[in-house]
This record gives sequence, C-alpha cells and structure tokens, in this order.
Amino acid sequence: MSVETQNKETLGFQTEVKQLLHLMIHSLYSNKEIFLRELISNASDAADKLRFEALAKPELLEGGADLKIRVSFDKDAKTVTLDDNGIGMNREDVITHLGTIAKSGTADFMKHLTGDQKKDSHLIGQFGVGFYSAFIVAEQVEVFSRRAGTSAEEGVYWSSKGEGDFEVANINKAERGTRIVLHLKSGEEEFADGWRLRNIIKKYSDHIALPIELPKEFHGEEKDKPSEAEWETVNRASALWTRPRTEVKDEEYQEFYKHVGHDFENPLAWSHNKVEGKLEYTSLLFVPGRAPFDLYQREAPKGLKLYVQRVFIMDQADEFLPLYLRFIKGVVDSNDLSLNVSREILQKDPVIDSMKSALTKRVLDMLDKLAKDKPEDYKNFWKQFGQVLKEGPAEDFANKEKIAGLLRFASTQDASGEQSVSLADYLGRVKEGQDKVYYLTGESYAQVKNSPHLEVFRKKGIEVLLLTDRIDEWLMSYLTEFDGKQFVDVARGDLDLGKLDTEEDKKAQEEIAKTKEGLVERLKTALGDEVAEVRVSHRLTDSPAILAIGEQDLGLQMRQILEASGQKVPESKPIFEINPAHPLIEKLDAEPDEDRFADLSHILFDQAALAAGDSLKDPAAYVQRLNKLLVELSA
Repeated sequence: MSVETQNKETLGFQTEVKQLLHLMIHSLYSNKEIFLRELISNASDAADKLRFEALAKPELLEGGADLKIRVSFDKDAKTVTLDDNGIGMNREDVITHLGTIAKSGTADFMKHLTGDQKKDSHLIGQFGVGFYSAFIVAEQVEVFSRRAGTSAEEGVYWSSKGEGDFEVANINKAERGTRIVLHLKSGEEEFADGWRLRNIIKKYSDHIALPIELPKEFHGEEKDKPSEAEWETVNRASALWTRPRTEVKDEEYQEFYKHVGHDFENPLAWSHNKVEGKLEYTSLLFVPGRAPFDLYQREAPKGLKLYVQRVFIMDQADEFLPLYLRFIKGVVDSNDLSLNVSREILQKDPVIDSMKSALTKRVLDMLDKLAKDKPEDYKNFWKQFGQVLKEGPAEDFANKEKIAGLLRFASTQDASGEQSVSLADYLGRVKEGQDKVYYLTGESYAQVKNSPHLEVFRKKGIEVLLLTDRIDEWLMSYLTEFDGKQFVDVARGDLDLGKLDTEEDKKAQEEIAKTKEGLVERLKTALGDEVAEVRVSHRLTDSPAILAIGEQDLGLQMRQILEASGQKVPESKPIFEINPAHPLIEKLDAEPDEDRFADLSHILFDQAALAAGDSLKDPAAYVQRLNKLLVELSA
C-alpha cells in the first residue's frame, strides 16, 4: 500500500522488543488466531479511552459518537485490516507504544519465559505486548493513526517487518482512530477469509461492547472499501455484564475474563450480580487460575474496570476491593456515581465504601463456594494466591472469621506437607476436651515436622498445624481465635494442655520439677545472660532440651523479616527447657566438674537453637566445645 509521507525517519526497537519480536515471529503462541483477539481488544480499549476523555471534551468525538471496529481483508493482496475510530495516536504515542515497552515489562517478560509455548503465551496479555502478536502471521505491519482532537495533517504512519527497526512518518488522515494493516506471511493466507475471520471474532470477541463489523461482500481491489450498507456486525456488541445471567453461556464468561484479565486460561470461578435498591450497580468478578508475575509488586496494576452507566471510566479502580483481594479481575458498573468521577472522589465517596463491603463479601462467598464445590480447583487457587489471602485478617477485621475459614495449612495429620487442611477440618478432628488450636511456625516444612516441640503432641495424638510461609507468624498475631477456640503457638510460653493433661500427669510434672531444682539453678548460672529462664519441660519425650519463646517475644520468623528490612529487632532471650528423663540430662546432672558442666550446658543450648531453626551467635565456640568433648570421649 503506497502512502504519501512527510518527516519520515527510521528508528531502532528497544533491545527487549527485538527479543520479543523474535519470539513472536517464531510462534510463541501455540494458537496463531489469537492475534486477532489481541488487536480487537486494543481497539476496544482505544474506544473506551475516547469515551472517557470525551466526557470532559465532547469535541473529541468530532461529530462521530458511533464507535466501532471494522475488520476487512483482501485475498489478492494477502492483507487483513483493522479499523477503529477510538482515541488514536499521535507521533509521540506511536513511537512510545509501538517502539518500546514501558518500564521493565519486557525484561520481566523475558525472565518469566519457560520455553514451553503454551505456558509462555499466557504471559503476553499480562505484559501488555499483545500488539506484537501481529507478527506471528504478518511479514509486515503498517499502522495509520490520528489522535482525536488533532488535525488531519497530524496523522502518523508506522511500519515494520518485525526485525531491528521501524519507520515512522507524518501523513494526512481524515478520520481519527487507528488502522492496522497486516501483510500476511506466505502460508498464513487462511486469515484473509471472511468466514475464518467471522468465526474467530465470534469465538474470542463476541463480548466486546461495541460493534465489530465485517464486510458482507468484499471483492479485492474492485472497491477501495465497502459502503455503509455492505458492513454487518458479527458480535453481540452489548456489554456482557448488562445481560441477564440466564442468557450468558459459560464460554462467554470465560472469553470475557480473558479480555479483562489479559489471560489465556479460563478463570476458576466467577460471580455475576446486579444490585438494586438503595444502591444500584452490576458486578462481574472473576477468580483467575494463575497468579500474575507482579502479584507482589506494590506498584503493579490492580483493581476492577469501572464503568458508570455503561461508560468506561478507568481500568484499575482499586478502591472497590481490599488489597488482599488484588488478584480478582472484573467489572463494576454503577448508576450511583457521577460520570466525571475521579480517584479523589472515589476515595471520599461513602457509596464506594458500601460497594466495597458488599463486593468483598461476594468474593469471599465465591471462594467459599469454590472450596466446597470444587476442592481441586481451590487447591490450585491456594497454591497461586494463598499467601496473598493470608494478608486478609490484618486488613479486614470485619471478615476475619470468614477469611480464616478459607485458609489452608499443612499439619501433623498429613504427611504430604501440602497446605490442604482447613480450620474446619482441624476442629472436626480435635481430641475430647481440647479447647485450643495448636500450631507451630518455622522456616520449612522439613524443619517444623521434626521439631522437638511436637514430641508431646505426637505422644498424645494431638494434631498441630505447621506454618512455614514467611507471612505466617505475622498472620497469627492477628488471627487469635476461630469458632471460639484460641490459637496456641506450641513453641511459645509455658505449654498448658488443659484437659488433655490428666491430674496424674500434672502432679507427676510438679514432682519431677522439684527434684530438678538444683540442676535448673546450675544451668542458670552456666548459661547466664543467654537465657531468660531455665525450667523443666513438659513438651519433650525424646529430645534432651528445647528453646521456647517468651509469651510476648517475637518469634524467629518475625525477627528475620525485621532484620532483612533493616529494622531494629527488640532484644529477647529464649527459655531453656530440659527433659529430665533424657540420659544426657541425667549425665549432666551428675557432672561434678563445673567447667565441664558449663561446656556441656552450652552444647545442649546451641543444639536446641539449631533444632529450632535459629543460627548460632558464636558458631566457633560451639565447634570448639564439641571438638573438646569428642577428644575426651575418644581418649
């Protein structure tokens, strides 16, 4: 296609874009037809942006408020063309959006690639690089665009063969919006076919809320473009969320999710709801099946698409859901907000608070239903988003009990180590007389499952939850009880098993403690300032000694998090507990030499620290004492 251009220049692609194009051209997509969905999705976004900007500047519509997308083809020229009359681009926009990718998106994209075509294709939408999918089927891509509100002389032309560079020039373009012309590669001529294009649009883009038109008949070069009468709309062209639930098929919901979620997989669940009465709004919320790469990045885009009376307002309205539900995708369309809504208004409007509360409950109910009806899907959800959901009890006091019911943990009951036990499961298995939920935190499953703290629980057959995510100790500082039962850290304070200990057990413990008072005092003297207290343990059956945490002290996980973030960690000392029945403790009690007694005491103390997953303050001293003992034993 020849075009009269001015101020033509050739520019090089950003380095990462070159790598990306190489991947695209070598068929990163396992399903090539998805290029059309990506380009239509971009055109739909351009129309949404124009509608929004035209709220404040109606003149941007240039007398043409009838927004649409047109897809045409030319079999002889082997081209597919997409036209939209959305917001359009100026020269700077074209260079910025088509020659580079914002921030570190592409570098992150490349880093997350696995080499598996199917898996890698899922990343494309997330990184906003869908435009480049055109190069899967096209040997050359041309773009003709003019931004709404600029003159016809300010049109811009962009062209590239997907290699190292692209051309950009000024052109005359009478209409606002963007035209993309794909010059198909040899072997991709199947896409220059009306029936093929129609099927692709119906399959992937039927939910798009503005008309997508194809020519009824188009005879190659006989006509430059068909007249108005020859175009027909091939999609429903109505906002999917405004239709009754009974009229929307599962496949339509799934395709709509892929559009709003920039995903290639089906969602795990969705909730479509219309609220009428004091508040009037419609919501369509989705639970993704895969976590985005930037889930834990503070500046990552999050939130729902906001529409007011079906007019698009903003892409990431994060005021409608709490941060711990930032993975939820979807749309909210309100009749109770003004069309000129801004982020400042959103943050202050009491209507938003009411909607946020209702939408939050709706998401939690959706997750609860998923857990009950599709446990395997919920297991997948938990693997992807479990740690984010654990932020909930601290952020959302009103729904703390409901969130707690959605949490999953590893436990001593399940040798697989999977986080699959719910609190309801745990309470269904409690021992008679058990009025506590017992748990233990640590760095890894291997470390906690073998912890000496569990010995008395194994002996009595009491289940203990094993918490190994970095967030867990922080979580439990907010999650103090569930269903009336208090949470108890088995490594903290003086363990009291309540009714699970018989009166005979308690009496025997007291008597043993009295017989070891002398040993306890000797240990306090030997260990000095290293311990807060020394006492006889009721937790141990097999190990000689253990370290317990003071009731108000920070645990190991929280100390490590604070240290890693450069914050000052409050000083605390552990409680040293001994197992009076263990042979090593009996030998220690019988040791007459106080210097040797001190060395043995420090060795036991350091071993207890290692068993708890802590690092030694003076590893060299530990090694020296241990070597000294080994020499004595071998003499």
